[in-house]
Amino acid sequence: MSTHPSPRRIVVIGNGMVGARLAEEVARLDPEGTRVDLRVVGAEPHPAYNRVLLSGVLAGTHTPDHIRLPVPDTPGVSVRTGVSATHVDTTARRVTLDDGTALDFDELVLATGARAAFPPIPGVSGTDGLPGRGVAALRDLADCERVLSLVRPGAPVVVLGGGVLGLEAARGLVGRGARVNLVESSPWIMRRQIDRAAAHILARRYEALGVRVHSWRVASRWIPGNGLELDDGRVLAGDALIVTAGVRGNVELAEAAGIEVEHGIVVDDHLTTSHRRVHAIGDCAQHPGGGAGLVQPGWEQAAVLARRLTGAEPAARYGGARPLTRLKAEGIELTAFGRVQEEETDHEVETVTVSDPHGGRYAKLSVLQDRVVGAVLLGFPQAAATLSQLYDTGAPVPSDRLALVQGLPTATEQDNPAPALVCRCNAVGREEIEQAWLDGARTRETIAERTRATTGCGGCVRDVDALLEGMGGTRATPTATG
Repeated sequence: MSTHPSPRRIVVIGNGMVGARLAEEVARLDPEGTRVDLRVVGAEPHPAYNRVLLSGVLAGTHTPDHIRLPVPDTPGVSVRTGVSATHVDTTARRVTLDDGTALDFDELVLATGARAAFPPIPGVSGTDGLPGRGVAALRDLADCERVLSLVRPGAPVVVLGGGVLGLEAARGLVGRGARVNLVESSPWIMRRQIDRAAAHILARRYEALGVRVHSWRVASRWIPGNGLELDDGRVLAGDALIVTAGVRGNVELAEAAGIEVEHGIVVDDHLTTSHRRVHAIGDCAQHPGGGAGLVQPGWEQAAVLARRLTGAEPAARYGGARPLTRLKAEGIELTAFGRVQEEETDHEVETVTVSDPHGGRYAKLSVLQDRVVGAVLLGFPQAAATLSQLYDTGAPVPSDRLALVQGLPTATEQDNPAPALVCRCNAVGREEIEQAWLDGARTRETIAERTRATTGCGGCVRDVDALLEGMGGTRATPTATG
């Protein structure tokens, strides 16, 4: 009489976007739960949700229900919310929880994410690290609720931080009727993702929407009930201060357990920490190839680790991030990736630039040895879709690069009309969407359910809508998905 080994016990600490994706991938690879008994614990009381789309909740274009992530319904996966891990014993292989219970594990996955980092500015946070009066971050649903409780139509608000999240928050707050000032300490907004020329035009776009942009200005102190004082002595009026100026990885559990930690939990290509039975993914993980703070690399890490832990692909490896940034702000189409800064270019890199300040558009394409190595595209959505495909696949660029930047048809596209990917976040290709349509999916919601397309950063909504229209389908309502 043959016997089957019991499933391996795997505990996941963290039910954010990456922890939830790991559970989903494990459920897909081991639907009967014969290989793995996966138990996920999350501190937030809510089911997992798409944190990338919080700015949509702030803007009122999404509700919390719209950004929920699927919960696996398989025998081998269980999820507990509203409970936190307090201690990890790597010798006994046990996780202690704050409700007095414990979970034993064969392998442990740390998907503890990151928390908002409040800069050391008087009035912004207290000695306990919590936000000061009138101050809020924008990291989770609770933060979103706090922001909405502080902001009133017609009242002044200050956003501290001119990165992607700060810009998305500012756009959402304007949509709520607030008067917004945005402060960025770098020479220009989105300093890490776009060049100065693009930032100048983007700032003008924001000024036209009602957001006053203050670049290269340092905040001196927050005065509750008054506003934010800058280093030049000016005080920007504000009933509320929204801080989007960075995050800090939640590494305390790992550090207390004796696992190697630098600014994140150090992992290798197998996403394994200094302890062979402990792994880390997402914003808390530090991999040589980067990826923290970005949704797509986190989901790629979850997929790799799921293949390893279920035995579907024991040799699976994570090779690092190829960041692509999309600004999700109503009325503004911005995509940036790769090498775009002037100081990063050299004589071998060829660039094509289109600057249209009056029209609020800007495009910069960087090519090296006939391959796309970087681009900034503001107001050129069709070109953004095509160039990101070329960047992903490494395919040679067509000879008419100006037409490519402008989103005009090129010979290369005519020879190969189907792009490799439609939804970059979830690695969904055109063929998968067409197959879902043939299987009966006729709306964006049902396409999302079948393929995950549009459930990442939301940047592929336009492309999915275009495919549906071409196949005779209908669009979803605007608030149904990202």
